Amino acid sequence: MRLPPGTGSSPSAPASEEQRLVAILQYLGSDYPAAVASGDSAELAEQRSLSAEAAATAMQVPAVAAFASRVASIDSRVRLGADAAGVSADCSSLVDDLVMATGIRRAPAAPPDLTEGARIFSQTCASCHGPTGHGDGPAAAALKPRPADFHSTEVMTDLTPFKAFNVIRFGVKGTSMASFATLDEAQRWSLAFYLFTLRQPGCDRTPRPVSLDELATRSDSDLAKAYGAAEIACLRRSLPKLEAPALLEAARAAIVDAQRRAASGDANGAEKIVLDAYLTDIEPIEPWLRARDPEVTSQLEASFTATRSALQQRSPQAREDSVRLIALLDRASGARPRATAVSIFWFSLLVIVREGFEAAVIIAALLAVVKKRKQRARARFVHAGWLSALGVGAGVFLLGRKLLAGAMNERMEGFLALVAAAMLLHAALWLNARATTRRSMGELRSHTQGALDRGAFALFGIAFLAMFRETFETAVFLEALSIDAPTAVVWGALCGVVSLLGLVVAVSRLGLRLPMTMLFKISTVVLVTTAVVLLGQGIHSFEEVGILPSRPMPFPRIEFLGIYPDRIGVIAQLAVVAAALVGTMVGRRSLRRPDLRGAADPGE
Repeated sequence: MRLPPGTGSSPSAPASEEQRLVAILQYLGSDYPAAVASGDSAELAEQRSLSAEAAATAMQVPAVAAFASRVASIDSRVRLGADAAGVSADCSSLVDDLVMATGIRRAPAAPPDLTEGARIFSQTCASCHGPTGHGDGPAAAALKPRPADFHSTEVMTDLTPFKAFNVIRFGVKGTSMASFATLDEAQRWSLAFYLFTLRQPGCDRTPRPVSLDELATRSDSDLAKAYGAAEIACLRRSLPKLEAPALLEAARAAIVDAQRRAASGDANGAEKIVLDAYLTDIEPIEPWLRARDPEVTSQLEASFTATRSALQQRSPQAREDSVRLIALLDRASGARPRATAVSIFWFSLLVIVREGFEAAVIIAALLAVVKKRKQRARARFVHAGWLSALGVGAGVFLLGRKLLAGAMNERMEGFLALVAAAMLLHAALWLNARATTRRSMGELRSHTQGALDRGAFALFGIAFLAMFRETFETAVFLEALSIDAPTAVVWGALCGVVSLLGLVVAVSRLGLRLPMTMLFKISTVVLVTTAVVLLGQGIHSFEEVGILPSRPMPFPRIEFLGIYPDRIGVIAQLAVVAAALVGTMVGRRSLRRPDLRGAADPGE
C-alpha cells in the first residue's frame, strides 16, 4: 500500500517499537508477494530494507526478543527474494502473536468519526490521493511509486483499517509515505476507517451487528465472505455505536468460550481469548465502568490478570478465577442473567391458580355461613368486599410496576425478590398446612357469624381482608417474577385466571371433588420452587451492587431456577429446600394430634 504524505505531514514522533515492528510485518505481508511477482528491483530493495529493519528491531527490543528467530527467518527469505507465499503467511501469523504478547490495540477504543476522517483526508491526503481517493491528486504525477488508488481491488484486497492505521502512524521507509505523527490516535483511526468508505456506495439501512475489532482487522474481501458483498457498504459507512452493555455481554461470552477451551486442554487459546476480551470489550468502556462503579472496575482488571496468569501456568485455579470473572462481568453490567420466559409463565400461572383457589375457598366459606344463617341478602356485602380487595390488589401491582419502571435498580430488585421469597416460603410451610387451614377456616366461620350480628360493614370488612391477603401476596409474587419477563407474567396470569375459573365452575356447578391432599402437596412444591428462584435472584442482585460479597464456586448455572455458581446463593437455596422438608414433616405430625383428627377439611 502507498500513502504518500500530504501537506499536513510532519516528522515522525517517538512511538512503540513493538507497534513499529507490527506495522513493518503487516506491510511486508501484503506487499512482498507483489514485489516478487513484478521482479522490480526497486520494489525488492524496499522490501529488503524493511525486513532488515524488522530483524534489527526484534533483536534490540526486549519485549519482542522471543520472536527474533521468526523475524530473522522472514528476513533471510526476503533478502533472497524467495517464498513469497510463505513470507506473507508467516508475517500474518507473527503479527497475531505479537499483538497477543504485547497487548497492542488492534481496534479503536471508540467508534471512529467518519466525518472527521473525511476532513483530515481532504486536508492532508487529497493533494496526492485525489479528492475521491483515486490516486490522482495534483502532486501524484511527481511521486514514484504512484499514490494508492483506494478504489482499486488490488490495493484493497488485503488492506484492513488496522494496517492503514499503522501506515498512517509510522509511514513507510524508503517511500514518500511519511508518518502523520501530529494526528492523535482517534484521528488516525478515523482516517483509516474513512479510506474504506471511498469506494463504497451509500447505505440506506442499518447494518447487521459486527464488532469494531472485526471491522478493524478484516479486509473488505473477508467481510464479503462472512456477510455477503451487499453488506460491505453499510458495514463500512455505518459503524457500530459504543454500547457498554453489549460489550460486557460480549466479554462474558468470550470468557465462557475460554472456559471451554481450557477444559479441552487448549490453555494457550483460552488465554488469548481472555486477553482479547479485555482489550476489545472492556478497555474501551473503562471510563464508563469507572464512573459507574470504581470498585468493580478495579476488581475486573485484577480478575482478568489473575485468570490469564492461571491459564499461562496451567493452574487448576484457572477454572475458579474464570467463574469469578464472569460473576464480576455480571455485576458490572447491572443486568443479572434473566430467568427464562417459559419458566416465568408457568410460575405465574401456578401461583395464580394456587392463591386464587385458596381465595375462592375462603369466599365460598363466607357465603356458606351467610346462606346457613338465612341472610342471603347480605351476600352482596361479601361480594363487594372480595371484589374491592381484588381492585386494591390490582392497584398495588400497577403502582409497583410504575415505581419500579421509574426507579428500577439492583437493590430494589433484590429486596422485592427476597420479600416475595419469604412470603412464598411462609405460604408453602404454614398456610398450606392442612391443620393450619382447618384452624383458619374455623376462625373465619366464627368471625363471619359475629359479623352477621354486627352489621353489613363488618361482613364487608371480613370479606375484604380475607381476599386482600391472597391478592396482596399474589401481587408481590407477580411483581417479583415480572422483573425478568413482564410479558410472560401477563400471559401466565391470564391463563391462570382462565384455569382458576374453570376449576371453580367444575367444583361449584359440576360437583367435582378435588383431591385436596394432592393439590396441597403440588402447591407446596410450586411455592417452594418459586421461592428458590426468587431467593437466588435476590441474592445475586445484592452481590452485584456490593451489599453481599461475591463468593464464586464451581457449580452449574441454571438460570430458570435462579441458581448461579456462588456459595452464598447456593447455600441459601439449599437451606430453603431443607426448611421446606422439615416444615412438611412438622405439618404431618401435627395432623396426628387428637384435637385435629376430627376436624373438617374444606373440599374433602
